[in-house]
Amino acid sequence: MKTFRTERASQSWLRSANCDARYGAALLVALAVVLALCASGESGREALRYQRAPLAHGQWWRLLSAHFVHLSLTHALLNCVGLVLLWMLLAREFAPLRWTWILLCSAAAIDAGLWFLRPGVDWYLGASGVLHGAFAAGAVALYRRGDGLGVVLTLLLIVKLVYEQYSGASVFAGDLPLVADAHLFGALGGLIGAWMPRAGAKPL
Repeated sequence: MKTFRTERASQSWLRSANCDARYGAALLVALAVVLALCASGESGREALRYQRAPLAHGQWWRLLSAHFVHLSLTHALLNCVGLVLLWMLLAREFAPLRWTWILLCSAAAIDAGLWFLRPGVDWYLGASGVLHGAFAAGAVALYRRGDGLGVVLTLLLIVKLVYEQYSGASVFAGDLPLVADAHLFGALGGLIGAWMPRAGAKPL
């Protein structure tokens, strides 16, 4: 009986943390992809990051792959921690396909923003911009359904973005270089993805 109760408690915790069944499997896959690409080293980073000159010559895969590669293992682990925290808080706020749409909108907003509005940014990589898109979309979804946590998360996100815009420094990444505009563009893209759904899907 005790073992059964322990198993039930474990299953309940995993579900409350959005880490049960397919949610847990999807999170593990996402973390594995980020860490595996980190192991590709400098050559992998150079081949996959957002970089203006290669993009101008047709290397379009960089528009997507840039959001999966990182400067270092420390950089990757920081983003993995961010992903886990956001997953535990927000994973069930949207259906999986809707999340995919939101993240694609966030990535597209970062790429377009850097290309058209920040031509001085020669290269960019990392998942943090897209994570800000998930943060923004999920926080507003919580707020709209009356969860007070949504207000707290929305205010925290606004304060973080404003701080980064004025200081040029990251709140959590220490001495790692920061493209603050990527976080801002990512958050705006996440909101656009939440409000402008895929064909046939309901808006936020």
